[in-house]
Amino acid sequence: MAFTAQDVKALREKTGCGMMDCKKALTEANGDMDAAIDFLREQGLAKQAKKASRIAAEGVAFAITNDDNTAGVVIEINAETDFVAKNADFLAFVKTCALTVMENNPADVDALAQLKAVGTEMTVAELLQEKVLTIGENIKIRRFERFDGPTVGYVHAGGKIGVIVNFETDIDTTNADFVAFGKDVAMQIAALNTQYLDASEVPAETIDHEKEILVAQMKQDPKMANKPEQVLTKIVEGKIGKFYKENCLVDQEFVKDSSMTVGKYTESVAKKLGGSIKISKFVRFEKGEGLEKRQDDFAAEVANMVK
Repeated sequence: MAFTAQDVKALREKTGCGMMDCKKALTEANGDMDAAIDFLREQGLAKQAKKASRIAAEGVAFAITNDDNTAGVVIEINAETDFVAKNADFLAFVKTCALTVMENNPADVDALAQLKAVGTEMTVAELLQEKVLTIGENIKIRRFERFDGPTVGYVHAGGKIGVIVNFETDIDTTNADFVAFGKDVAMQIAALNTQYLDASEVPAETIDHEKEILVAQMKQDPKMANKPEQVLTKIVEGKIGKFYKENCLVDQEFVKDSSMTVGKYTESVAKKLGGSIKISKFVRFEKGEGLEKRQDDFAAEVANMVK
């Protein structure tokens, strides 16, 4: 029995499975819709699709570099519960995805899904399907970034935060002191949720917004309200300088030594190692940031068990 594109669409709507899986199911079932649904259920794909509707906001942020620290990857993969985020099988899947990104440099998550997963005979999408079925939770590859060039990675609190930092340097990237320095910078970014590398990266609209808030605050202060406009302007500029120091990496007070900024710390390490170091860019992923968290209603769960 032949089938049409409309049949594939209808099967997809009924099961929530991917288009290619639906096409394969209809081919196997010779166009019979009910048989195709049974095929998807037997393959576990319909079960996977059902899980895909559930909220996945836990998981891990993971960072890795290659052997000589000349490329790095940070990736976030989500699961439904923090318990699964500690599962060895899940963590192995996360590392496999990171290594696949490292080796192939895909353009985005969709491109990654179509690649052969490192160390397996399956695509990343197929491996993901397998993990959903064996682990029993919805799992999603949310995002990743890859840097070429001298890079150091850092994972904080067992996967709560992942950071990679990229450098311009003439120092051996396998040098233990350079790697330790790189991890210090990455830890700084993780701990302070650093937003920008330096003042040049801060959007003009962000600064304008900060100024508006500062002016409004001063107008609410009786001691400031009657001061001349030029005085208020100077005060605002001073406070904007503080904003840069708090939010720009090279201007931040170094958390391990408050007597210097991260920029000065970078200069001191470069001098010690006899070369040059410049921080180029960084990426910080925090697990589940911006995602809706699953809310468990334990009372309702117990009530349902009693019924």
